[in-house]
Amino acid sequence: MGRTATLWTIWALVTFAGAGILLAGMFHGGAPRANLLIGKTTSGHHQIELACNACHTKPFASKDAMQEACVGCHGDDLKASKDSHPKKKFTDPRNADRLKKLAATECVTCHTEHRPEVTHDMGVTLPTDYCALCHEKIGTERPSHKGLAFTTCADAGCHNYHDNRALYEDFLEKHANEKDTADNAVVPLRAKPPVAASDKKPITSASAADAPSGHAGDGAIMADWLATSHAKAGVNCSGCHAPGAKTADTIAARWIEKPDHNACKSCHAMEVKTFTQGRHGMRLADGLLSESKGLFGLFKDKPLTPMRPELARLPMQSKAAGRELTCNTCHGAHAFDTRKAEVTACMSCHDDKHTKAYIGSPHHKLFEAESTGAGGKGTGVSCATCHMPRETHENPDTYEEHLLVNHNQNANLRPNEKMIRSVCMNCHGLGFAIDALADRKLVESNFTGRLSVRVESIQWVMNRLKEREGKGASGEKAAE
Repeated sequence: MGRTATLWTIWALVTFAGAGILLAGMFHGGAPRANLLIGKTTSGHHQIELACNACHTKPFASKDAMQEACVGCHGDDLKASKDSHPKKKFTDPRNADRLKKLAATECVTCHTEHRPEVTHDMGVTLPTDYCALCHEKIGTERPSHKGLAFTTCADAGCHNYHDNRALYEDFLEKHANEKDTADNAVVPLRAKPPVAASDKKPITSASAADAPSGHAGDGAIMADWLATSHAKAGVNCSGCHAPGAKTADTIAARWIEKPDHNACKSCHAMEVKTFTQGRHGMRLADGLLSESKGLFGLFKDKPLTPMRPELARLPMQSKAAGRELTCNTCHGAHAFDTRKAEVTACMSCHDDKHTKAYIGSPHHKLFEAESTGAGGKGTGVSCATCHMPRETHENPDTYEEHLLVNHNQNANLRPNEKMIRSVCMNCHGLGFAIDALADRKLVESNFTGRLSVRVESIQWVMNRLKEREGKGASGEKAAE
């Protein structure tokens, strides 16, 4: 027994010493802290994987606490998507039997982090035939689905668990006979530049700049600023560099040499909100990462810096390494060339096949034509046209509608069929859009070439409609 106790003691000491060295290396020696993770995170969460407290709000958090954390980040998105499978559907007593088969009121039932070996598209960790748990009779209820495997339910152009609006039968029927490309194919036009507020006047001279002595910048900076919508709307230097300051003394006292997204938020709240919801700016989200506490708050951790291209899982250009992604990364500090932000800024970082194929693609040719005046307004298609679409938002205070750019570039890519309503159907028919987004090779070539995929969903709906009409006619004849 004495020898056994000694061996156990030695094992325990070695184990604790090794753990101590590992933790010291992680938190003080610069070793990758991600080595502490119990498994690789999904592509949606890998940027915040070291902010454990973002999801695990306390050690050994309950399912309710985990659910609250999930909804805290994704709740607004689910509401905007008009969630096809909301919690209330499963808390309805009539669906109690289904809830026993699948605990669908909890996000972690379908989305379990740190399980890369069983993680599928959209971060789903259930077997891909999970639809069968509730829809096992679909093969007999819908003749068109007879013989289809349940693993194909979520194939491109078919069903989306949370947002099925572009694939409902009535929607498919309504848009069944549309042309591949509309005769007047245009996207929502740019919003008009803001006008000066009643208490401000457009700024037309560098002498009107209210920057403190030594901070006004050179002539090029002043020229860039005077040419922007900011100057036209009466937004002076202090508007960004010293928000809220009114006098020269307070401007000097509050001066911020390099304003961040919080300065932008004072006027562009919706744009900043959506920016911090997407992969470009999620590290800057309020209350999420600005004060990262490390592992369950046990170790003091430094705030995470903005996202950088080299940290991404998509292919990125090596020359973009070290570039921090903030509002100014794409828009510039004093010159806001939105044309540059729509294409050049994207291609200066992204290096995947889809991005590289944009130059020379049909969409790019339309963008070039509009830029040179050869094409009409709204006929061009840039990277931002599809990935940062212009959307109408209502001001909750004034009920006025404004056309704003959704800066969450990932909002309509989970999955890509979400792009159908917000983007594709501005120019294309529903059937063409469904087929194009289901064609992976066509997507990779940035829609250069011909369709090679055919999704039968619209045809199935039209066949069902004919069947119903035929049965109705037969019933009328029988009554006669």
